[in-house]
Amino acid sequence: MIRSRLFQRVLLAIGVALLAGCATQPGYDYTAFRESRPKSILVLPPLNDSPDVNATYSMYAQTTVPLAESGYYVLPVTLVDEAFRQNGLTSPADIQQVPLKKLYEIFGADTALYIKVTHYGTKYMIISSETRVSAEAKLVDLRSGATLWEGRATASSEEGNNNSSGGVVGLLLKAVITQIADTLSNRGHPIAGITASRLLSAGRPNGILYGPRSPKYQKDGSPAP
Repeated sequence: MIRSRLFQRVLLAIGVALLAGCATQPGYDYTAFRESRPKSILVLPPLNDSPDVNATYSMYAQTTVPLAESGYYVLPVTLVDEAFRQNGLTSPADIQQVPLKKLYEIFGADTALYIKVTHYGTKYMIISSETRVSAEAKLVDLRSGATLWEGRATASSEEGNNNSSGGVVGLLLKAVITQIADTLSNRGHPIAGITASRLLSAGRPNGILYGPRSPKYQKDGSPAP
């Protein structure tokens, strides 16, 4: 009887904790996003805070698909990049400092997407080797200057991987081989694709809203936590 009551109390405590966790998780405020109703997005070359020189263009190349599938017209990133180069701007840091008014005059997009890659590459960790890509983004209205949305995402080659078997020697050998293979093959590129999808796909918790080219436009509501 005592055990039964104790079990019930434990279940009740867990339930209360879960409800409290849900209640304290704030949903994203989409007020400015909904008022802006953007139709087009200018994606700027991402900043790179990682030591890997491939990070900027690996991530940049993966941004169009999730945004387009979410219902937005995305200005072709290759043409945008070339337009900046023709005007003497080759550094993502310099490009992201271009005034909003100037970007709107040149490209005519409703919004600009600012991305920063915070982690990119393969890391050797004694008995494992992980390729991780993390990024954060900010969507800004080029007409008003308002920030419509901010988000971040990460993806790793170790997701769902179980390294508990094979012995220590086997795990060490596997980690070394994996790091060499991942570095030589730029394993970060497909991982960057997963990160970009998580970061820029509509319908995800606290993600961007669906655009006007999507059948779910203005029907999605704020994603629940």
